[in-house]
Amino acid sequence: MTGDEPAGASAAAGSEAGNGGGYDAKCVFCRIARREEPDTALLPCEYEDLVCFRDRKPGAPHHYLVVPVEHMGNCKTLKAEHIPLVKRMMEVGKAVLQKNNFSDLNDVRMGFHWPPFCSIAHLHLHVLAPASQLGFLSRLYYRINSYWFITAEQLIERLQSENAAS
Repeated sequence: MTGDEPAGASAAAGSEAGNGGGYDAKCVFCRIARREEPDTALLPCEYEDLVCFRDRKPGAPHHYLVVPVEHMGNCKTLKAEHIPLVKRMMEVGKAVLQKNNFSDLNDVRMGFHWPPFCSIAHLHLHVLAPASQLGFLSRLYYRINSYWFITAEQLIERLQSENAAS
């Protein structure tokens, strides 16, 4: 939906959507994470199981994607056990912003497209800043409290409440 996610990317064959599924050669994010896409430069990342790179079609002056190296399904497939992963993805997003001289962390939007509004079935966190400078279409694509986008904080709350209910 946003242009950063090419059509035809698929979930790993034979893997549970929310669990680490290894590698899917058809998934562009799996290929990027393994440095098989030379046109996509990986940014420094403190965790070996995550990668970060610039969005191909940025929706803000700073627009990065934080992606697990192992193939994982979209955010709807996550469980409470994935909360630490989501928090680490947020840490990476904040760190890359700071390394790129963006320090106003109150003017940041971090979140996930909610299925079926994500065109790549590999978990990825959008990090956009400054949120106050999102263009018209980006304000729609990354709209808080919409049916198609959930902030990282909202996802964590949802996972915590699902855990408490079970």
